[in-house]
Amino acid sequence: QVKLVESGGGSVQAGESLTLSCEVSVHFDNGYCMGWFRQAPGKEREGVASTHIDGSPTYADSVKGRFTISHDKRKNTLYLQMDNLKPEDAGMYYCAARGSGPAPCRTFYGMEYWGRGTLVTISS
Repeated sequence: QVKLVESGGGSVQAGESLTLSCEVSVHFDNGYCMGWFRQAPGKEREGVASTHIDGSPTYADSVKGRFTISHDKRKNTLYLQMDNLKPEDAGMYYCAARGSGPAPCRTFYGMEYWGRGTLVTISS
């Protein structure tokens, strides 16, 4: 059974850092696309960062320079290092994954597997 399990969420103050982790139980034979998404109350889910086996990571404009996505292939664990957090970064963070497909990973489209999310709250 494919499982993605996020951890690392919590409550921090603006300007602080958090690192999210996502343990991925699925292995993709021909490349992959993995990413982090977030959803704030009353807002649609949005792509935050994505990475794939063949290229550079992609970041939403709102997090460029503050967030870093990485994938430990040995552990098959996806990370999101979040620095200089802002109140608008608060929300439920989800990791997601799919195999390589027609949609470029940078589009955040077509994710097949999703975790249940980890909550990030930020006080100003």
